[in-house]
Amino acid sequence: MIHFDLSSRLKLKTTISAVSLMLSALTPSLTFAISANNADFPARNAAKEELGKFLFYDKILSGNKNTSCATCHHPLAGTGDGLSLGVGEGGRGLGIMRDTGSGSDAIHERVPRNAPFVFNLGASEFVRVFHDGRVEKDSNAPSGFRTPAGDAFLPGIDHALAAQAAFPPTSNTEMAGQAGENEVADAAAAGDVQQVWSLLTARVMAIDEYRTLFAKAYPDLKVPEEITFAHLANAIGAFEAAAYRADNSPYDYYMMGQTAAMSKNAVEGMKTFYGRGQCASCHSGKFQTDHAFHALGMPQIGPGKGDGFEGHDDYGREQVTGDANDRYKFRTPSLRNVALTGPWGHDGAYNTLEAVVRHHLDPQKSLSTYDVSQAVLPSCTDLDEQDFIVHNDEISRTNLASSIEINPVALTDYQIKQLLDFLHALTDPNSLDLRSTAPKRVPSGLSLAD
Repeated sequence: MIHFDLSSRLKLKTTISAVSLMLSALTPSLTFAISANNADFPARNAAKEELGKFLFYDKILSGNKNTSCATCHHPLAGTGDGLSLGVGEGGRGLGIMRDTGSGSDAIHERVPRNAPFVFNLGASEFVRVFHDGRVEKDSNAPSGFRTPAGDAFLPGIDHALAAQAAFPPTSNTEMAGQAGENEVADAAAAGDVQQVWSLLTARVMAIDEYRTLFAKAYPDLKVPEEITFAHLANAIGAFEAAAYRADNSPYDYYMMGQTAAMSKNAVEGMKTFYGRGQCASCHSGKFQTDHAFHALGMPQIGPGKGDGFEGHDDYGREQVTGDANDRYKFRTPSLRNVALTGPWGHDGAYNTLEAVVRHHLDPQKSLSTYDVSQAVLPSCTDLDEQDFIVHNDEISRTNLASSIEINPVALTDYQIKQLLDFLHALTDPNSLDLRSTAPKRVPSGLSLAD
């Protein structure tokens, strides 16, 4: 971050006050944070980050040793995969070039939701992760987190981002593979997540280089005897929190007093964002998120989560709470680096930032006129037939439309352009080249590329 001398601090204080007054006048009910800082993020630990970097890219954490965390959260795809719906275990390639495999090795289903980006999720205010918030910090839970694993979840997890890292390896679709293919997949299919974590930990600890890395990262523990999957997850979370922190954007510099950091159009777009556009009613705070759940009528594509019409719908937050009032609600994502993280929506229904912005401005119209060609879905004959079953069902689409909780907002095309300029000003330039966050090799010796 920037360091200021005394005269600069006085000028900065005056400028910040002016900016805050301007924004508060537009939306007096909102509180405007200036910028994130080091206190918002976990303390750095170089040894844990080095270990986590290898684990994040190492396919040894998948049942068939063919998929890594980075497969669906790659730095060259905005910490996602560039696809509407992920292609997990069985796919080949990376990012938008990833295909669905072939023959008996082809994927069995698409991952039902868009691969969420990782930017800033290590910040302390992110206590819920995944689109439905199914992993959440909870001091009343034995592990300190409320998760689908219940009381079986790992104790000693550092933060929600680390907790998130524990779950893809337990999914047959994402990383474990299909029952009968390997012992990890068998445990995942049986719902025995503790056995999944135990098997994967044993795999990693059988490698000399990893034992050395763990000894450096956890010097107070006996290696390998005292290492659990919680230590793997914490290392991955430490790496992600440091590598994918993104709070150094033109917007941040503007809010710190450098008013030339944003273009005039971006400034006007910011006024629309915090004013007439009503965007900040949900996208508020340091990271432009209220961390809550809202029903916006995003077109439902893909295999779904077992809900509604033929099991191909996705009821979102209701799956976590069991409350029908939460149907079709999904977590408000942060807008930091939003221009880098497409496709957008919980299922990646929109392939341009403008399209998803226009959806927010008039969800009913956007849903009714949705063009399915926007979906980025690598073809697989068996799966293609399922991709738009719910969207093409009139009753399902009507039910989705009836849940929409925001009203249309009328903006001119030029105001939308300015709004987009502001959203681009939320991009941290450091995130434009993340090649340094990828290792050249991993201790298992497995390939990084395919």
